[in-house]
Amino acid sequence: MKFPKPRLFTSSFPTPKSLLFCSNTLSSPPLAFRRSITIITNSNFNCCQFLRTCNQYFYRRLCMVAGVKLPAMATMGSLLSSVHVNDRIILTDKENQIFDLLLQVCRHFNLNTELRVAGGWVRDKLLGKECYDIDIALENMVGKEFCDKVNEYLSATGEETKGIGLIHSNPDQSKHLKTARMHLFDMWIDFVNLRSEEYTNNSRIPTMEFGTAQQDAYRRDLTINSMFYNINSSSVEDLTGRGIADLKSGKIVTPFAPKETFLDDPLRVLRAIRFDEELKVAVMDDEVKAAIIGKISRERVGHEIDLMISGNRPVDAMSYISELQLFWSVFSLPSEIEPPTLDGCERLCVAYMDASWRLLQLIGCSSITIDQLRLSLYAALLLPLRNTVYQDKKGKQVPVARYIFGTSLKLKSSDAETVISLHLAVEKFLSLIPLIQSDKNLQILEVEWKQEIIDVPIMAKLRVLAGLLLREIKEFWRSALVLSILLYPTDIGLSGNSFSVVAELTYRRELFNRVENAIMELGLEKVWELKPLVNGKDIMSILQLKSGGPVVKEWQQKLLEWQLAHPSGSSEECIDWMEQSQSKHPKME
Repeated sequence: MKFPKPRLFTSSFPTPKSLLFCSNTLSSPPLAFRRSITIITNSNFNCCQFLRTCNQYFYRRLCMVAGVKLPAMATMGSLLSSVHVNDRIILTDKENQIFDLLLQVCRHFNLNTELRVAGGWVRDKLLGKECYDIDIALENMVGKEFCDKVNEYLSATGEETKGIGLIHSNPDQSKHLKTARMHLFDMWIDFVNLRSEEYTNNSRIPTMEFGTAQQDAYRRDLTINSMFYNINSSSVEDLTGRGIADLKSGKIVTPFAPKETFLDDPLRVLRAIRFDEELKVAVMDDEVKAAIIGKISRERVGHEIDLMISGNRPVDAMSYISELQLFWSVFSLPSEIEPPTLDGCERLCVAYMDASWRLLQLIGCSSITIDQLRLSLYAALLLPLRNTVYQDKKGKQVPVARYIFGTSLKLKSSDAETVISLHLAVEKFLSLIPLIQSDKNLQILEVEWKQEIIDVPIMAKLRVLAGLLLREIKEFWRSALVLSILLYPTDIGLSGNSFSVVAELTYRRELFNRVENAIMELGLEKVWELKPLVNGKDIMSILQLKSGGPVVKEWQQKLLEWQLAHPSGSSEECIDWMEQSQSKHPKME
């Protein structure tokens, strides 16, 4: 059995008024472009200007799907060469403080070593972006040795010494170097030596030795990440001779042959979220896929996925992982789940995340924090698995999201519980949304929720049910509402409507606004902060109980419902209602 083809609302590009992404369908184009594309040009839209925002991979795909003739490489290179790369790196005040301290340590101990910042920090700074991930590459000493010197210097100058964290090497998991970490000027700095590697014919685990800066550059994942910033000379070093050029042209290229680079550290597959054709072939190689599962620790996989989800192009990243048939290698599932996943489930996962991302941007929820957005995107990605369960070691049926977060990605258990809570809230919102502007079927709703509430007027009952839901999900209620809107009134991932994307998402934004406004008009904003009018001791006194227990808990729930139904009620009125209700029932011991 297969899923119907999901609708993909790709967020890879800006959406000018003259560019419409229409629903459906090619037989099997790349995932990120599985739809026909209509480009309508007018005087306000420059197609070349739009294409300059795409990297080489996206541009090839766009031309192929849209039926646009692919220009010669020289022409395409000229289109892409407009990426602005700074001639030099401008340091922030904090970066100057950090680098000055490190140079003072070298001078104080007469250390004959060059200090270089490696990798992504150099790339981002050349692009004019801020980066807070500083990795120091040391020429002739290991990271722990240099960190000890930093502490000796701090002690000698009357400063407080810093703790040193060690990340040990694990060649079996493609973590080849021991890294030392130190907290300087409110930033974590990693220190590691430059490396050179030698492989034997029968082993993928290299022999590690001190190397030159050039040897180390060629062992990096991509040419754009192989550049150094030499702190001693305040200069950028492009030792592969390709880093700056590839950065300017938007090319994603490995220093060595792609397969060799990926087998050295399979995590590079996940880091290289934009691919040219040669890289794609290497990534889809069965040996590379096996290395992802067998050589990389799940902690490293989870960390990299978390960076992608938290980045500015999460949908693109997940689209590539799905297209390259790596989705279930990353988001691995237990051996036995119920119900089984259907063919194409991974594409539907990405489709929901894509629609959620675009809808959130359209709504412009300024009240959603960065971490709430991160977990909301996880919840959208795993939405097709919201009813999928597996049996844990205790024989209990639990949501598969708990396995994905805890075992596949090794992320925080609290993240899993938040995503599961969002999925549960989605089901309740789906029942609540049609009743927001109607007073019908509230009794049926109680049965669906398996929760019978106190007897109150119809409109008060709606406030009680909505309030209880918001108290369960708290600050994530808008995120849960967005996920619900993806499924109501029709499933946006499977919809066969001929709506344009803009019209489809605009309709759902309006629906979101109507439900949000109704909740606000009910006075339920931050209802989870509502303090009870009657506390547990008062309940025990009224019921003449000597200790708490299930009876007190039951009355706490009833009194909360009364309070939600009577937002202007006082504690005296609440107690009066309780006493009247209690008098109708036998005395509870």
